[in-house]
Amino acid sequence: MTDFSYQAHGQPASEQNVRVPSARERLVPPMGGSVLWGWLGPLLVAAIGAFLRFDRLDRPKAIVFDETYYAKEGLSLINFGVEKVAVKDADKLLISGNTNIWQQCAPAEIDKCASYVVHPPLGKWMIGAGEWLFGATPWGWRFVPALVGAISILILARVARRMTRSTLLGCLAGLLLALDGLHFVLSRTALLDIFLMFWVLAGFACLVVDRDRARERLVAWYESSPLSDIGPDLGWRPWRLAAGVCLGAACAVKWSGIYFLIAFAVMSLLWDAGARRAVGLRTPYVGMFQRDLPKALGAMALAPAVAYTLAWTGWFVSAEGYGRNWERATSNGPFYFVFDSARSWIDYQLQALSFHTGLESTHNYQSEPWQWPLLLRPVAFWYESPKNVCGAETCSQAVLGVGTPVIWFTAVVALIAMIAWYVATRDWRAGAVLLAYAAGWLPWFYFAIADNRTMFLFYTAPLLPFMVLAIVLAAGLVIGPQGAPQQRRIIGAVATGVLAIAALANFWYLYPVLTAETIPYQEWYSRMLLKKWI
Repeated sequence: MTDFSYQAHGQPASEQNVRVPSARERLVPPMGGSVLWGWLGPLLVAAIGAFLRFDRLDRPKAIVFDETYYAKEGLSLINFGVEKVAVKDADKLLISGNTNIWQQCAPAEIDKCASYVVHPPLGKWMIGAGEWLFGATPWGWRFVPALVGAISILILARVARRMTRSTLLGCLAGLLLALDGLHFVLSRTALLDIFLMFWVLAGFACLVVDRDRARERLVAWYESSPLSDIGPDLGWRPWRLAAGVCLGAACAVKWSGIYFLIAFAVMSLLWDAGARRAVGLRTPYVGMFQRDLPKALGAMALAPAVAYTLAWTGWFVSAEGYGRNWERATSNGPFYFVFDSARSWIDYQLQALSFHTGLESTHNYQSEPWQWPLLLRPVAFWYESPKNVCGAETCSQAVLGVGTPVIWFTAVVALIAMIAWYVATRDWRAGAVLLAYAAGWLPWFYFAIADNRTMFLFYTAPLLPFMVLAIVLAAGLVIGPQGAPQQRRIIGAVATGVLAIAALANFWYLYPVLTAETIPYQEWYSRMLLKKWI
């Protein structure tokens, strides 16, 4: 039977009669449950999440919130390799099925048709891939967001299982992410934030696997070689390289991915030093700097830079991109082409940076970072009020970008518990969750103060997996390890089950205002938890 707890590994035995675990048990604890259920459970949870996200994905049959930018820019990338300026009535034309939406320019005026965009292109390429497969329709531009939303549920379930050594806790993590309202809405809307969340989570998951693989190699060396001061070179680390590519992809969706890249690179190196210390090496940090850092620079610096640059391939090979200066770049041979293309590209990045740091326009649904954990100001992505079509005189259709309150408010408590747990035990899992949350949340306080930046609740998208991980880790603490008193484990399991049922009920109650169902106005109003939700 699958264990509904996890090992508190890395901590010394507190009783004399307790067997001291071996180095292998301490560094690489065995995985709980069967390999088969370790895959089937997460796959089942992900399938449930996928069904919820793909069911009536084309509702509403309208351009929702910032889809007005990204649906068109994704289509432009697929057609031209770069973003081009759309005509004035492009939204209406797209909804009616007409994709002839681009301004026409003479060759001498090509710059007038190049669209100035301030986000890197990878997320828009991903949206465009769905439009290439299924057409420029609501289903087409929302297909890939729904797909990566469902895959992210699987990834989180698997990484939670690896972190807790419990299949059931891993499935709980996937289920909570599947039932979160903000993750659900972003998975059904062609915005960039779901892709940022996906690549950040994928990068984190790769690093967790890399942590286990590196420790397995270190233990194998420890068991077969004489102990030294700094330890061995741990060799080729493909999972860390994959993490670097994923985090570079996150930066190629939105620049805020850089905070996770920096935080996770430092975290991975600290894990290496911690592993060297755990096997008894006298100078673990020297070993980390000499053995691990040089290769880590390739995986966590060079690989992300290459991944980010490759996302701009369409801009480099096209003559029609904004700021491309194609004629100047091609005027003096291949060497000058490379040099001038790079110079134009860097100038474009600096222009975008200037735009972001100066973005102070007000918006009805903007919010401050301190408001986000408490869901004080969600974003109305879409709202219409038809008459006499729902059994009442006034009806409502809404897509509200809001998290599931049961999950979010529990996450606040769980994150506070992670702080206490980390202070008391220095457990790496609590530290990883807190670091990831801080990397995605704290920088926005600086922008709120220094730049007065316009910000929204959905900027928390990359934090969602780590909020869920905090809840799951806290649930494991409540349930206790296998050796805990049975009464405690039963009470903890019941409490965790009640939380899952409450999250399901809360999500289902909000479902009509997340999916643009036509309901009486009073039913819509009753689902607005706070006045600021309106």
